[in-house]
Amino acid sequence: MINIPGRIEIANLPTKIEKLERLSSKLVGQNIFLKRDDQTGTEMSGNKVRKLEFSVKEALDQGCDLLITCGGIQSNHARATAAVAAKLGISSYLVLRTDGEEEIDGNYFLDKVLGAKIRFITPEEYREKRMEIMESIKEELSKEGYNPYIIPEGASNGIGTFGYFKAMEEIVQQEKEMGIKFDAIVMAVGSGGTYSGLFLANKIMGYGAKIYGVNVSNDEEYFKNQIEKVINESLFYIDKTFRFSKEEINIIDGYVGRGYALSRSEEIEFIHEVAKLEGVILDPVYTGKAMYGLVNEIKEGNFKKHNNILFIHTGGLYGLFPKKDLFSF
Repeated sequence: MINIPGRIEIANLPTKIEKLERLSSKLVGQNIFLKRDDQTGTEMSGNKVRKLEFSVKEALDQGCDLLITCGGIQSNHARATAAVAAKLGISSYLVLRTDGEEEIDGNYFLDKVLGAKIRFITPEEYREKRMEIMESIKEELSKEGYNPYIIPEGASNGIGTFGYFKAMEEIVQQEKEMGIKFDAIVMAVGSGGTYSGLFLANKIMGYGAKIYGVNVSNDEEYFKNQIEKVINESLFYIDKTFRFSKEEINIIDGYVGRGYALSRSEEIEFIHEVAKLEGVILDPVYTGKAMYGLVNEIKEGNFKKHNNILFIHTGGLYGLFPKKDLFSF
């Protein structure tokens, strides 16, 4: 056993694991199972709340009463942060990236419903100085009497890593209950925290699964560096020595498509087909691209050594609504 930081309990856990029977039947030799982290809640649905359970516990322990975070205009993490803050009776301030006028829809609509204060910044500002901007907001709000706490993009930092460390423990328990062993675990990678937590637990506890991430932005080298950074940050919280190589981090590159949160017609068609086939709705930013990538890799024969594959459904349903015009019915 290993001692990890404490958390607040907000998510609906454990989330179930189900087999995608009809999709698996189309992929001879591979069984695809789905970890339903899209069902961690309603307002807080998705993978982010697992990480927030640890980040917000740290914030509350420090006496903080306002959460500051950042993301794209349709950020699932930003919406989950606003929902957690409202549930706990504290405030939230979201720094959202946009390049123009935005329709009040999807996650952005829910951010407003949940009472978050919002500041828009350009993609350039977001890329170059989002932390600087959040620090300046923290300073301003501190003068107003608040005690703010900054959560980085996706809650993907040392403390947030433990959300998916715990999730890996949950998966291993479910394997025992189901009488199955997942030899590969696959997920979308957008900020690296989900992958980092699963990788850390898998490595330290010796579970033996192969962890794969399908990047939805940037490239393989960027995420290997980002994940290495996040894992190293997490080690400050535990009393365990741990060594690993970046070469052990498996990123499946090549499915970013037109770019982050930009959809290709084949991705939208795939989301639509999976919905009709399995009654499961993937999102256009993360899970749609990642599952599209996984299925394509299986068809190309790159997963022959894996029989039982667990895909982490990280949520994102609300981000589908602003893309409704891309669907053909």
